[in-house]
Amino acid sequence: MFDVRCFVFGVCLLFAVASSAAPPRFLVTSCGALGDGKTLNTRSIQSAIDTCAKAGGGDVVIPKGTFITGSIFLKQGVNLLLEKDAVLKGSQNTNDYPWIDTRIAGLEMKWPAALINADGLTNLQLTGEGTLDGSGERWWREYWDTRKREKDDIDPHFKVPRPRLVHIIRCQKVAIRDLSLKDSAFWNLQLTYCDGVEIHNLKIRAPHEPVKAASSDGIDLDSTRNVLITGCDIECDDDAICLKAGRDADGLRVNRPTENIILRDSIIRHGAAAITIGSETSGGFRNIEAYNITALSGVPSGVLFKSAHTRGGNARDIRIHDLTLEGVAIPIHITMNWNPTYSYATLPAGVDPKTVPPYYITLTTPVTPPEKGLPHFSDVHIWNIKATGAKQAFNVAAYPNATLDNFRIDHLNIEAATAGTIANAKNWTMTDNTIKTTDNSKVTFTDSTGEANSKDVPYGEPK
Repeated sequence: MFDVRCFVFGVCLLFAVASSAAPPRFLVTSCGALGDGKTLNTRSIQSAIDTCAKAGGGDVVIPKGTFITGSIFLKQGVNLLLEKDAVLKGSQNTNDYPWIDTRIAGLEMKWPAALINADGLTNLQLTGEGTLDGSGERWWREYWDTRKREKDDIDPHFKVPRPRLVHIIRCQKVAIRDLSLKDSAFWNLQLTYCDGVEIHNLKIRAPHEPVKAASSDGIDLDSTRNVLITGCDIECDDDAICLKAGRDADGLRVNRPTENIILRDSIIRHGAAAITIGSETSGGFRNIEAYNITALSGVPSGVLFKSAHTRGGNARDIRIHDLTLEGVAIPIHITMNWNPTYSYATLPAGVDPKTVPPYYITLTTPVTPPEKGLPHFSDVHIWNIKATGAKQAFNVAAYPNATLDNFRIDHLNIEAATAGTIANAKNWTMTDNTIKTTDNSKVTFTDSTGEANSKDVPYGEPK
């Protein structure tokens, strides 16, 4: 093994034992880091990363212990390896997360850096059996306190800047495997503008009691392409596996899709849905497939498509199948007017635009013409869904001038209290479905006025 250890006495010194059997290893403890759960190790860990990069690359290794750190920034050729029983734990001091240019909630803006950051790298690996811990509770409490205290028209997510656990942007050929991610202050894992990503066997945990881990998305693919996600186990209090592509005027300006995605063989124990697309839809989605996913009773929706009339974007060629939904309230949930309080931000009355943070202007820039803000979903196939303990089989609605087009729904086996409704849909085909309802209802198809629209939306009785 090629083992590189560096010691910090004002500077790092390099010692090596050569072998071609494995990449060089740079232990953070040899650069002065202490895994005592108390010492702030940001400089020592960053020093190991910098030394590794200067030596031509290798693995920066977090050994057994709890290592407190602020933001660290990976470099070309540097992989991060967390050994078993290693914990890389985020500092609770906001000053340990410098503000950087990034993309957050669909907007390009300044925001605190994540705990782990990578920008513009190729062949990046984050691996190991260790844990990334965001120490998020102090930020969750601040967020909920702010929501109670301030009641205006600006999205509260932006009022409490919180570091993500991992943010990877503009990277190619990324592999993230076998890690545990927990207690992120904000989103756990976000990949933005990346190409070629494999995510495998991640365990993600964020609590929903006694303090809800606000905005604790599990995995967010943000205007990213060519991705495989397999074998993940997620329990969070927001979107579990979510596809995003920019928000409103700024997302339409960037106009980068999320495309060529496979999500499979995973379990969602708590979170917004088994699979979510949106609400950041501006750049659009193409060639998405999700299958062999199980969602349990802590998950309110099975398939969740969400957007708003200011988002825009085109989503097409989406295939979702072989889901098992146990106690999920709404197996098929599609709303193009999602959470209006969140989605439609305006400057508070009487506020001078010159006095507000720049993101207020980005967030409230109108989409023109307004028609450009309408999202369009089409060419979707959903099949082989088994759902028990549901409250409503379908809750689907869009807009009369931006309908949900060319959906195929077949081989559903749903047990629900009531069947629910499908509105603003065109050229839907539903065949070979078994939908058993406590109230003996059947799915009601309506247009924008609530009238039956069976001509545009044929409903096939179960065969």
